[in-house]
Amino acid sequence: MESSALLPPGIERGPATVRAFRWALVNTLLANVTTSFLWFALTFWAYVETRSVLATSIIGGSFMLLIAAFGTVFGTLVDRHLKKRIMLGSTLVTLVTFVVAGLLFVAFPEERLVDWTGPVFWVFVVVILVGAVVESMRNIALSTTVTLLVPADERDKANGLVGSVQGLGFMVTSVFSGLAVGLLGMGWTLVIAIGLTALALAHVLSIQIPEVPPTRHADDPKGHVDVRGAWQAIQAVPGLLALIFFATFNNLVGGVFMALMDPYGLTLFSVEAWGIVLGVTSVGFIIGGAWVAKFGLGATPLRSLLLTNVVVAGIGMFFTIREVWWLYAGGILLYMCLIPIAEAAEQTILQRVVPYRSQGRVFGFAQSVEAAASPISAFLIGPLAQFWLIPYLATDEGAMRFAWLLGTGETRGIALIFLLAGALMLVAVLIAFASPPYRLLSRAYAAAPPSEGAAGSGSAELL
Repeated sequence: MESSALLPPGIERGPATVRAFRWALVNTLLANVTTSFLWFALTFWAYVETRSVLATSIIGGSFMLLIAAFGTVFGTLVDRHLKKRIMLGSTLVTLVTFVVAGLLFVAFPEERLVDWTGPVFWVFVVVILVGAVVESMRNIALSTTVTLLVPADERDKANGLVGSVQGLGFMVTSVFSGLAVGLLGMGWTLVIAIGLTALALAHVLSIQIPEVPPTRHADDPKGHVDVRGAWQAIQAVPGLLALIFFATFNNLVGGVFMALMDPYGLTLFSVEAWGIVLGVTSVGFIIGGAWVAKFGLGATPLRSLLLTNVVVAGIGMFFTIREVWWLYAGGILLYMCLIPIAEAAEQTILQRVVPYRSQGRVFGFAQSVEAAASPISAFLIGPLAQFWLIPYLATDEGAMRFAWLLGTGETRGIALIFLLAGALMLVAVLIAFASPPYRLLSRAYAAAPPSEGAAGSGSAELL
């Protein structure tokens, strides 16, 4: 039976709690769709108006930097408060920031808003960024509600549903963000985001999540950031710290994709077409999440995680090897199929081996450490691409030197960066497969009892 230390007290898991999880999932879908809609629109709008890779890389890197800075803070709040209260608070803050952004848009003329060398542009960006970052706190809360509400042997499938919902949100927002910016403009895009955020706030009030108030333990610090508690919970599981570091390294490489994927796509497509391409290819999120929701991850989710990253590395090496739209779009589609599998595997491992009372802090700490890598690479790659590789491969000398490998075209500098990043990720995954922490964590996961025990019982179909 699953140790009571791993479980929240007083919750009988079954059909009723799974229904509550579904409603929380639907509400998170609405909130994530709204935030992603505005965030995608902001990125598209910024690049179209400024044509600056540096500006978009700073925007993306700043988002991940704030996620890193506040991940452990958010995780501590999740552990110490009711999950519904966390969802309410984060949605309210997001609504306020979006309203402020709308007021800024109305208050300043467009020529000042689009001047990325001036302060008004960056104030506008930061206000939207704060709302998006705070909204991310509900994702940590949702991860803990899987443990709270879903029977243990169904959690990998529940995590697959989370991936499907995130993919559906990505698909909807990527399509409509591009269309909104291209056809309606940023002003009406803000109006839509404010309305949908208000709807998400009203909906979360109606959700009933069966939970008991968290109990503060004597050894819990009184501050708002409990790094020590997260660190102790991670160290208690052999190999878990190595898993987090591995994910951190992957995010370091992933920051390259974050910084350059939109500029590459917006070179091949118009802003409206690029939004549609992202929307269509993001069906992969739904496919990957639905696969996990239907079939699970098997007995060794850690192995599934590493194998998935092998394929992701291969995609990164080859999806821009030639400047053709179908190769790029196909690579993105396959990449998006794999991301929910990798994320569900990591979530399932943490939910099984980490005690419930510490899960928010561990999820938050992992988010902080992993997210910190992306802005580092984004801030480095943006200037490197803008001022060196892109101009160099645009010259006759650079084009001729790399034509045998990358073909020809105006985006060959970005393609070279993708190729190198994918190769680096492949080496890291192969090293991880051969490492002692891989074997230690695999044994720790296998040794963690899967059944619910006295704290909860009863299986419920998630689909």
